[in-house]
Amino acid sequence: MHYIESGVGTPLVLLHAFPADARMWNPARALLEEQARVIAPDQRGLGESPLDGSWARSLAEPSDSRWAAENPSIDTAARDIVELLDRLELPKVVLGGCSMGGYVAMAVLRAAPQRVAGLLLVDTKAVADNDEQRANRLNAADRAEREGTSGWLADSTLPNVLGRTTHEQRPAVLKQVRELIEAQPAEGVAWAQRAMAGRPDSTDALRAFTGPALVVVGEEDRLTPPEHARELADVLPGGELVTLPGAGHLPPVETPDEFAGVVRPWLAELG
Repeated sequence: MHYIESGVGTPLVLLHAFPADARMWNPARALLEEQARVIAPDQRGLGESPLDGSWARSLAEPSDSRWAAENPSIDTAARDIVELLDRLELPKVVLGGCSMGGYVAMAVLRAAPQRVAGLLLVDTKAVADNDEQRANRLNAADRAEREGTSGWLADSTLPNVLGRTTHEQRPAVLKQVRELIEAQPAEGVAWAQRAMAGRPDSTDALRAFTGPALVVVGEEDRLTPPEHARELADVLPGGELVTLPGAGHLPPVETPDEFAGVVRPWLAELG
């Protein structure tokens, strides 16, 4: 599994959104690395991480790798993260995820809650997809395999993942996110869509987590709007909610200064 690491201090693992890779964290990571050891992996099939999970010790046989590649699951993505923690000899970390990364973080919480010292959820939700959302994901996965992703994936994604202020005032961010989307392998995009389509509800896992938790949401997020974030914070026993103005679904990219400005004091409180 490919990952980017920098900084010293509290281990902070950041899981990226779809359809991006670990580079989406770069603007915020530069602002957090003086306080934390920031580890940002490319999730399975995206960025530079292979779809077959061939790097993982837990997949000892080629048949295991084939099975995981052919059976998309957020739980498999979560096992990848636990494998990375084992490899880095990190018994506990502060675990953060944006959008799809939040789904994976919640799957880690379901599978290995003892590894999570604190939880950072950014523009994500605990509930499973409804029938329409699931069908849209599966259709997009089929199209990615059939046509590739050039052009249409970014065109269909950008209006929803970036906020109004970004569209109107931040052309460089628009360009950056388009380039991230265009760089993703079609097979990884299809795998991730199918994995997200089949994910379970994580509400009970959040309710059982008694550690510190920070929920961050962009005020202009149309995919998982602030009311979804409020539901997350209310379920988490130690949940705090922060809403960031001028940001949509990707605050770490759209407003990295403001995003880091709320994460840093929260990390400081964790010691």
